[in-house]
Amino acid sequence: MKLLGISGTIVGSKTSIAVQAVLERVREENPDIQIELLDMKDYDVVFCDGRDPATYTGDTKTVIDKVMEADFYIIGTPVFQASITGVLKNLFDLVPVSAFYQKVMGFVATGGTYQHYLMVENQLKPIAGFFRAFVAPSYVYLHDDHFNEKREIVDQEVLERLDRLAKEVVHMQRMLKGEYASS
Repeated sequence: MKLLGISGTIVGSKTSIAVQAVLERVREENPDIQIELLDMKDYDVVFCDGRDPATYTGDTKTVIDKVMEADFYIIGTPVFQASITGVLKNLFDLVPVSAFYQKVMGFVATGGTYQHYLMVENQLKPIAGFFRAFVAPSYVYLHDDHFNEKREIVDQEVLERLDRLAKEVVHMQRMLKGEYASS
């Protein structure tokens, strides 16, 4: 079983830190799960132009393949102009609709204001619905205040919510794959 964390931005580090925090919590309690971080700043991905995803090459193909091969996801984005990043939107446009079909998604978002936490409800969850993905009930929004000057997450409540999200996505994935014995 493979969990892919996606940091859907090419700037900053807080989104990647938040996604990695969830991945680390999964890793601590589930050594059987293969975990990978797809940090979009590490790839030179072209803009989607509507062609068959199988025809892309280079980093774009690598990113599409990583998304396709994963069984479930933690997807992170900063909030820019009250929306997801263009980088994450482009990734969603590049992969075939079947990439996320009946797979579990968990979301984290970062931002500089407290008003934008609903972006997850109003944008990411509908996108997941379009893909016919299963969405973890919890998501985590991290404000700049939740990090210290070293970019470490220091808010205890946020750390607990990240832990809950990690547990939810694993539980949902295991239930969907029938890994729990029925009573």
